[in-house]
Amino acid sequence: MGVAENLAKIQEKMEEACHKSGRKMDEITIIAVTKYVTIERAKETLASGITNLGENRLKGFEEKYHALKERAKWHFIGTLQSRKTRDVVDKVKAIHSLDRLSLAKEIEKRASEPIDCFVQVNVSEEDTKHGLSVDEVIPFIEKLEGFTKIHVVGLMTMAPHIDDETEIRTIFRRLRLLRDEVERKELPYAPCHYLSMGMSNDYEIAIEEGATHIRIGTKLVGNDG
Repeated sequence: MGVAENLAKIQEKMEEACHKSGRKMDEITIIAVTKYVTIERAKETLASGITNLGENRLKGFEEKYHALKERAKWHFIGTLQSRKTRDVVDKVKAIHSLDRLSLAKEIEKRASEPIDCFVQVNVSEEDTKHGLSVDEVIPFIEKLEGFTKIHVVGLMTMAPHIDDETEIRTIFRRLRLLRDEVERKELPYAPCHYLSMGMSNDYEIAIEEGATHIRIGTKLVGNDG
């Protein structure tokens, strides 16, 4: 099925989730995760009207970045090795995986302009996931004062791949409450207005719990081109 048809189905479900939670569709940005698809499929995604694309591997990102040039707004959503930071920072709209001071220092060193960053939080405390614990987030953000190239626009998390909707909802809600806590501090370098959470299997719950950026791969672009 084409990306446009997939997008129509997703938008219908987004509208339902917005209606249930009293939100508006224009509050939510769809990031199409293109890591498993071809450049042609990524072009089809752009043609459907989705301009925010996400990659989590450097090789795939560089290939698509050079092929699509300025047509896409890129989001790096995977773990970023400090030594690879220079290959990413001036090419992306946002980094969704800031989770350690060493990476912050590399961004500060390598970026030509301030870059939007989401602090990654491992709310579910799974051993297989990267990110800070909930308790580490505010102390970490406070250490970023004085970093002129880092603009903390929000928090990011991934829920576990489980069928327990209550647990998924609880994880997203905890991130929202943590975001609210950071936002109330009114830090000029960390306004922290946004929530990057929700993927193909749980984006409707994420929207109901306040997501502003949802990262959708399989249900939007499919697994191949």
